[in-house]
Amino acid sequence: MRTAALETVVLLAALISLPGQAAFGQVVGAILSGTVTDPSAAVVPGAKVTIRNVSTGVVMQVTTNEVGIYNAANLLPGDYQVNVVAAGFAPQQHSGLALAIGERQIMNMQLRVGDAATATFEVGQETPIIELGGTSVSTVVKGELARELPLNGRDWTQLATLEPGISPIRTQPDPNGLNNRGNRGFGSQLSIAGARPYQNNYRVDGISVNDYANSSPGSTIGLSLGTDSIKEFSVISNNYSADYGLTSGGVVNAITRSGANLFHGTAYEFLRNDAMDARGFFDASKLPFRRNQFGASAGGPVIKNKLFFFANYEGLRQSLTTTTIDTVPSVNARNGQLVAGTIKVDPAAARYLPLFALPNGAVSGDTGIYSFAGKAVTPEDYFTTRGDYTITDKDSLHGTYALDRGTTTQPDGLNVVSNVNTTNRQVGSLEETHTFGSALLNTARFGVNREVAGTLVTAPGANPLGADTSLGVAPGLYAPVIQVSGLTAFQGGLNGTSFGTFSFTTYQLYDDAFWNRGIHSLKFGFALERIDSNLFLANNPDGLYKFNSLSDFLENKPATFQFQLGASTPRGLRQSVYAGYAEDDMRLRSNLTLNIGVRYEMSTVPYEVHGELANLRGPFSTTLYTGSPLFENPTTHNFEPRVGVAWDPFRDGKTSVRAGFGMFDALPLTYQFNTMVGNAAPFSQVASSSTLPVGSFPSAAVALVQQASALRTSYIQFDPPRNYVMQWNFSIQREVARNLTAMLGYVGSRGIDNAMRVGDANMVIPSFTPQGLLWPCAGTIVNGICSKTATGPKFFPGYGQIDGQVWNGHSYYNALLVSVHRRLAGGLNVQSSFTWSKSLDTNSSVGTGAPFSNSITGQFLFAPIRAPSDFNVGRTFMLSGAWEVPFGRTHWYGGWQLGTIFTLSDGLPFTAIISGDALGQGNQNSFDVPNRLNNPGCGRPVNPGNPAEYINLSCFAFAVPSTLFGNAGRNELVGPGVVNADVSMFKNIPIHFMSEGAHLQFRAEAFNLPNRANFAAPLTNNKLFDTKGNLVNFAGQITTLQTPGRVIQLGLKLLW
Repeated sequence: MRTAALETVVLLAALISLPGQAAFGQVVGAILSGTVTDPSAAVVPGAKVTIRNVSTGVVMQVTTNEVGIYNAANLLPGDYQVNVVAAGFAPQQHSGLALAIGERQIMNMQLRVGDAATATFEVGQETPIIELGGTSVSTVVKGELARELPLNGRDWTQLATLEPGISPIRTQPDPNGLNNRGNRGFGSQLSIAGARPYQNNYRVDGISVNDYANSSPGSTIGLSLGTDSIKEFSVISNNYSADYGLTSGGVVNAITRSGANLFHGTAYEFLRNDAMDARGFFDASKLPFRRNQFGASAGGPVIKNKLFFFANYEGLRQSLTTTTIDTVPSVNARNGQLVAGTIKVDPAAARYLPLFALPNGAVSGDTGIYSFAGKAVTPEDYFTTRGDYTITDKDSLHGTYALDRGTTTQPDGLNVVSNVNTTNRQVGSLEETHTFGSALLNTARFGVNREVAGTLVTAPGANPLGADTSLGVAPGLYAPVIQVSGLTAFQGGLNGTSFGTFSFTTYQLYDDAFWNRGIHSLKFGFALERIDSNLFLANNPDGLYKFNSLSDFLENKPATFQFQLGASTPRGLRQSVYAGYAEDDMRLRSNLTLNIGVRYEMSTVPYEVHGELANLRGPFSTTLYTGSPLFENPTTHNFEPRVGVAWDPFRDGKTSVRAGFGMFDALPLTYQFNTMVGNAAPFSQVASSSTLPVGSFPSAAVALVQQASALRTSYIQFDPPRNYVMQWNFSIQREVARNLTAMLGYVGSRGIDNAMRVGDANMVIPSFTPQGLLWPCAGTIVNGICSKTATGPKFFPGYGQIDGQVWNGHSYYNALLVSVHRRLAGGLNVQSSFTWSKSLDTNSSVGTGAPFSNSITGQFLFAPIRAPSDFNVGRTFMLSGAWEVPFGRTHWYGGWQLGTIFTLSDGLPFTAIISGDALGQGNQNSFDVPNRLNNPGCGRPVNPGNPAEYINLSCFAFAVPSTLFGNAGRNELVGPGVVNADVSMFKNIPIHFMSEGAHLQFRAEAFNLPNRANFAAPLTNNKLFDTKGNLVNFAGQITTLQTPGRVIQLGLKLLW
């Protein structure tokens, strides 16, 4: 390992010592380059090119080199004027050049013969609207568009889904529901070009702002506020250049607004009230809803042309009531009168029945529906500020700071106790740019990203039994978590739910240099990032019981019990990331650019500040290794070649043919191991048993697990392979008419040795048979049902739950991308995109348990199942636009503006499963599927348009014997699609006495204007059979929506 570290240091030192000392990229500015020629097309060396930012007056001056090429790097996005002066030629001026974030634009210029006294020649050609120098698949979203389109929650990251190849994770756990979403990050996630959401990287002003779960930034309700502070952002979905790192998925790269020579600002308030909304499909009546979003922003000069400021504040106050639909025991079942016959209800179990409310809806068999209106209350405050300072014509400085605090309080799934989630995010950055000469520029940046979050902290709620210590499994505790197959789980009394706090900080240092030499535009760099991840996790501290059926619960026949012995202790993970890169944009021709680069990026193995790490290192192991290293480092040879080409075949600046290929590493960062290290013995004492006697609920099992010492710990593959992704693309983009472009492209990727995680790898060992995986039966088989299961040897004998992770997964993605974009002109901006894709993998996340609502919780480490990804969406069409209505613009009745976002997409996949542990796996995360039948009409085993029985139950059967794993595939069912239309209408009223361009804007926005019920897949009712082979009540029934009903938002905004 010392040798590997030495190699890394030598490599970084070599990169630093290269000409044009520089560093890790992600510079948010644009690069403008081109060739200056004379009327005969001969190159003009020594021409002075002056590039002036129209809004700030800041100037950058460069000189063409010996082959007539100029290169201006790190230009802030905005409008520019370009002037060219050369001896013997008339001065030339180009106006109206718009540069976007991270853009590599080419502007070639041909001079006329003349002298300096000749009047400046204004070039009449149009500014290019196609990026001619970039080779990646990327798009730019202007901040003005984000502020004009109807955005639900004013979350600017939602606009990324307007681009082809990008889809939201619609099965991410609801932030307004009881779930462990907080363990995986609160922000709304995206799949970009088929990548796992955790492979994406979010950057603001060049600083990575991913959270402790390596997820997108966001508050407790999943929103990224600050739309009024974003100037623009880009989404790079495939084959980004070597200066981008810390990602093997997509890059969302944003830049904040800055001040200008003119003062500008906004003040606004948006409000929602249920009086204006439609009733939800599953709501008996309209539910109370209040939301106020308000704020102000301002920016301007401190010293004109030199020093500028910008500041923005946004507040949100929300009270949202939603309907929760639960499955609870019927009145007859509570008295022992089951459909299968009368049983005697155990008195100990009877004490816990009041935790499950009585049915207030339909009753079917032994269970019924209980629904209630639960209110989630959220206050949130967001603030950001930025300063820009042009020190001299060779030095500039800018810095930003952002703060986002939010809290959500809501009832649990059965309306027993309340749960509280909190987030507190801070980001700061400082960047200095120095010009050494006309050919060399260097940018250095330092930043800090910090988040403190709490998830599922409990408080007393509507049912006093949640705070009743007499229901605890031990003195001083409250009611345990109770999971009964076929019922909605009770998530525990006070302090009963697994809760946690995260304190996550990254310190980031970057340096980038740009060097122009001949036909080469060179860029070099390195990056240093320090990760401090502190966490405190409690694992169901009141205990966790599982029952295979309602009758087992009533008769006190628990299947498993897990209990935390002693108090939880905090963990402090530390890790560092080092990277270096070199790349070259070679102008082989004035219309042909070749981008070649290589990146080296490695991470250290995470360590714990007190050495509290544990790993079994291999299946069947009885030796628990503690301390470092947690595993051998697979990243020491992470060289990532990247190559791309951009070609303008007609030399008219209206066509770009692009192709590229690259390798991108998925580093084993701390987020992959948060819950593993927090619950691993011997530093955490979580014991469990799957061989419990009748009547051991609630208290007798405690002594049993203490005696058995079957503790929870972790198994992490000790010699992991390198985990990387290969990406490739080909696209053609053409300006088909004035201000109108069209793009047709193909992108693909292949993930190698992806991390695969299961919540409990310690199961009874099955046999491989011609019929499939078969678990042992220690009893007799009667009518296909085994009378005694979960008795064979396990993969990790002597231990309880095993959090397992190996690197044996693979992923495959292919997509056709089509987009048409009409640039804003004449008051009209329209964009449409279409994606036809397929994403396959053997596991869709490295998160524990079920990271998405449609994920399965217990895949097999030894036999991963290849299937459509959890986030696979076959076809998606998006249409968005904003139109300034031209009629009556100069009259009092004019000034209207319309906007819309229309979505049409296929549904997401999900899996039909068996409830309980019929196989006899004997672990905490059992996974079983039924058999798939080839009956008529079962080619697609769903009933579209039938929410009461969306799954076609006649297409499935219980596997016989019951210990045989079924043949129904993972994710072979597809849920309903989405059709949604959001619409906005504004009325702009000029206020001339304030300033030129000042106006008051009245806004009305409708989300899901048609009030269409976009049903979600039946993810709470995807359990078709119980452990005895009986159909589960309400199996296949849909109880939730993917989008809310029609919601109206009114707003008032002052702009000056």
